[in-house]
Amino acid sequence: MQAALEQIEIKIAYLERTTVELSDVAFRQHREIQELQAQVKLLQQRLSSVQTLEEPRDLDHERPPHY
Repeated sequence: MQAALEQIEIKIAYLERTTVELSDVAFRQHREIQELQAQVKLLQQRLSSVQTLEEPRDLDHERPPHY
């Protein structure tokens, strides 16, 4: 009976440690996702500002890429 109780306590300790590790991973991933979203937003803004400054091109007079 004592051995079975010790095995249960070991498993509970292992599960608690695993839960903490998974929580840490989830927190780091959440923070990284937020940083990546901020970078994407910045890049979208920069791309939008570049596109508004660019003059429209006349594709009828543009040479094909193989020339």
